[in-house]
Amino acid sequence: MDPSEKTQTKPKSEQVKNLILVVLVLLVIISGAKLFLDYLDKSQQTEQISELTAENNALSDRLDSVEVQLRLRIQELEKLGANVTELRFLQDQLIQERKSNVQRSSREITDLNQRINDLSSLLVQKDEEISLLQERFKALSTENEALKSTQTEMEKEVETIQLQKKELANRVAQASKLKLLAIRLSGLNARGKELSGDKPFKKKQLKGIQVIAKLSENTLAEKGSRTAYLQVIGPNGLPLFDLSKGSGTFTWKGQNEFFTTKQEFWFDANEQSLVFLFEKGTSFASGVYEVKVLLDQEELGSSTFQVD
Repeated sequence: MDPSEKTQTKPKSEQVKNLILVVLVLLVIISGAKLFLDYLDKSQQTEQISELTAENNALSDRLDSVEVQLRLRIQELEKLGANVTELRFLQDQLIQERKSNVQRSSREITDLNQRINDLSSLLVQKDEEISLLQERFKALSTENEALKSTQTEMEKEVETIQLQKKELANRVAQASKLKLLAIRLSGLNARGKELSGDKPFKKKQLKGIQVIAKLSENTLAEKGSRTAYLQVIGPNGLPLFDLSKGSGTFTWKGQNEFFTTKQEFWFDANEQSLVFLFEKGTSFASGVYEVKVLLDQEELGSSTFQVD
């Protein structure tokens, strides 16, 4: 072989070797670069995931906080009688968002944060509404207390007036009752004539009694028909009673009582006298007798006489 050809072949072989070496180095560099870029990409993804997780956690905390604030506003507004339908709807949405376990994307986190910001602004408006309602409620409470005080005073005045009316009615009722100016009692003999002399009456002479009751004038009393009753209570404590002589029974303070005689008359508001006559069919027993004049469930007057 020609030495010159041998010399040319050697450099060519070395060039091939060098080229192969360069290619290998380039492949190593490319492979290393790819591995490095893959590492950077994974690191970046891991960092993004961590950031999203942290943002999701922070968002959950914000949701909890704003839901609590919203609940407090709803309770306060309900106490003040305000309409909370809209706030209830927003509260339900927040509760659903809080219960959601979905990992939100960056875009979703941004949108939800914006909604929370809007809701926070709404809460500020509701605070102003609550403050205004509280002022109105306070004013109404003050007015209500004033009305209650006025009502209490009026009730006291009405009660006082009622008591005065009742007292006046009682006075009028008392004043309108018929009263006796005088009562005169006399004994009657067998011929119906008054016995002479003063009491006591003699048993053999006394056959009956006459009672004259003089009523006083009373313009307050109701005019009309009345019935006056006479009770002659004997020494035994019982009324003298004889149906043939006009005796009978009447209602006295809710009970049936015996009367000795009675007289119906027309009261015209002027002075007038009532004359009661009672003739006993048998002799009067010895002792003290009490005579009572009864009218309108009242005892107008009484007198006594004695028989010896």
